[in-house]
Amino acid sequence: MNAQEILSHLVSFPVLGGESNLPIAEWIEAYLTQHGVDFVNVPNEEGTKRSIHCRIGPAVDGGVILSGHTDVVPVEGQPWNTDPFVLTDGNDGKLYARGSCDMKGFIACCLAALPEMKAADLKKPIYFAFSYDEEIGCIAAPALAADINNHYEEKPAYAIIGEPSMMQPIVGQKGIVIYKTTLNGSAGHSSRIRTEVSAIHEASRLILWLEAKMNALIDSGHVDERFTPPHSTIHSGVFEHSGIAPNVVSDRASFYWDVRVIPMDKGAEIKAEFDEHCKQVESELQQRFPEFKIDTVEAHPDVPALDTPDHLPVVDFIKDVSGINETGTVAYAAEAGQFAEAGFQSVICGPGDIAQAHRANEFIAKEQLDKGVAFMERLVKKLSV
Repeated sequence: MNAQEILSHLVSFPVLGGESNLPIAEWIEAYLTQHGVDFVNVPNEEGTKRSIHCRIGPAVDGGVILSGHTDVVPVEGQPWNTDPFVLTDGNDGKLYARGSCDMKGFIACCLAALPEMKAADLKKPIYFAFSYDEEIGCIAAPALAADINNHYEEKPAYAIIGEPSMMQPIVGQKGIVIYKTTLNGSAGHSSRIRTEVSAIHEASRLILWLEAKMNALIDSGHVDERFTPPHSTIHSGVFEHSGIAPNVVSDRASFYWDVRVIPMDKGAEIKAEFDEHCKQVESELQQRFPEFKIDTVEAHPDVPALDTPDHLPVVDFIKDVSGINETGTVAYAAEAGQFAEAGFQSVICGPGDIAQAHRANEFIAKEQLDKGVAFMERLVKKLSV
């Protein structure tokens, strides 16, 4: 099968982040078995999901990991013109389906190149590493990367994460973590607002503190011009449990806030400062209402940023294989930072445009899919000399 034919199979599995990926995993495993490739499963504790990794080529140091995720985001509520889980040729140079761009197109290129990889006289191995639950927090990548480290006696050198980048080498990504903060105020008549403790009012003040923290980081020089925007962002996008009536002081409020950090910042450090501020607020308002409390929990795992410096060998390697000398960065989070933390020199490079991801009528251009296949051919050639 060619890449388009394989992609038509991959997109037919409507595996959303958080759901079991066993059907698509089993299809990939059957394909690997058909081509005589042994693979390793890395399941979750419940056995309802699993990552897959395998090696093609000799068991020697210096190989390359090709990493992708098998899950996609929902389509509910989006105005699709076609069935999102049927690959549709729009006769406009584009292939439409959920996951066609993000990022089953890359996995299809990997699998389409497998026969050539098997037939080649590889001097360095190629590894496939396909995960689950990337779309809800890059959940599986740490365990997958750790299992690769532990399973093989040799040590892979590089990890190429195939997120859509128009085949441009990406050497930096922002990290992300999302928190949920819940406040317990005192219910009472709204005329007693100076006596009661409003959870809504105090939550609003905390959100403004977070915005001020973002601005303070910028003012203190925490800027990285490689990114757009060139600084860490702190944003509250959901406010809930916020009262029962206009004339009743709210006794409960919750809000979610996400932190997207440039490599020089750490989400955990921002939260630590926020927690210290919350302790001060609690101490003050407990004088008025002893049961006042602020609780903050992690709602999305802390995914590290990626910052691969130009002097690392993987940068010249990916430039050579991609045929593009200009590197870039992205504001979205991906598994690349996690593979870097596991000890692999990591970059992002894959077919498709991230602007098409997560939206109705997602597509990958046929030209991009062809470029992904050509990338695999050059990779095989480079690792065979």
